[in-house]
Amino acid sequence: MSSSIGTLFRVTTFGESHGRAIGCIVDGCPARIPLSPDDIQTQLNRRRPGASALSTPRQETDAVTILSGVERGLTLGTPIGLSIPNADTRPADYAEMEAIPRPSHADFTYAEKYGMRARSGGGRASARETAARVAAGAIAEKMLAAFHPVEIVAWVEAAGDILAQRPDLGAVTRATVDASPARCPDPAAAPRIVAAIESARDRGDSIGGVIACVCRGVPAGWGEPVFDKLTAQLARAMMSIPATRGFEVGAGFAAARMRGSEHNDPFTARPGGGIRPASNHCGGIQGGISNGEEIFFRVAFKPVSTISLPQSTAAFDGTPVTFEAKGRHDPCVLPRAVPVVEAMAALVLGDAFLHQQIQLMPRPAAARPENSP
Repeated sequence: MSSSIGTLFRVTTFGESHGRAIGCIVDGCPARIPLSPDDIQTQLNRRRPGASALSTPRQETDAVTILSGVERGLTLGTPIGLSIPNADTRPADYAEMEAIPRPSHADFTYAEKYGMRARSGGGRASARETAARVAAGAIAEKMLAAFHPVEIVAWVEAAGDILAQRPDLGAVTRATVDASPARCPDPAAAPRIVAAIESARDRGDSIGGVIACVCRGVPAGWGEPVFDKLTAQLARAMMSIPATRGFEVGAGFAAARMRGSEHNDPFTARPGGGIRPASNHCGGIQGGISNGEEIFFRVAFKPVSTISLPQSTAAFDGTPVTFEAKGRHDPCVLPRAVPVVEAMAALVLGDAFLHQQIQLMPRPAAARPENSP
């Protein structure tokens, strides 16, 4: 289904940007995992609109309600239903868009596919839908934490032509990321990114950039070979986020310019026994399976499509028009997309964790041949 992700840890989101609510159903979470609304709300607060001068002025509390699957602070093992209300909607801002599809937005393609579309706010194509993903991702993180010390931290690495210095992947935290409204842990680049976003906003324009993410504490062995590689699942998850345009893991596209002698990760002895890669150009994944090192990847985001500058385009009936978008939108999705990237990584890792538990289950003894002694 187009609104679901995962197999054993399966999430289905629902709702439109300007509907009564958005939410999700989380199926497959084991029983007796501690879970409260506060566990979910923390990440929702990082994503919610109106929390920063760099984001859309739309004001939403994004207060989550757990509808099912939890009792006395523990998961029941049954489907968990979550609801997040839409309160600050302004359908009138989108009246002009009934006849004019926004350039580079999903208005045109949704109308072509379904023969109709949500009249305001972008419907399911709106980044508003990602609030449900963040809520589900918070549950995945709670589940992972109950079994493994997995930590997922994302940050803004680049915005426009500003590239931040990469932090120590073993030490960067969400607290250091959130110290700047740009969600960039580089103290030199962060104010420049803030200024670039403010400049785009004041011009009625938008900018894109890159979010980086590290996943620490993932054991070796997660992920499936061939079609369901961990790299493939992460790529699918990240590229499903609105406005994404690229994904790379480890050295990524830079590997195309390297020699094998430069890119290979030779092994070395691990303290206490065993071996580990001496470097991590592969980004913690080999053959589609985690190798126990830090998983590192980057996601590219395009500039927000909805801008206030006049654009020469055409209405649905082909009439040439000059279009200036009304309504409220982010001049740059990057700061609010940081918890979305973390959530999607958590959903993929949560599903991979459950698959690995099946792989590690005790095998039944092989049946003896009928005439064996």
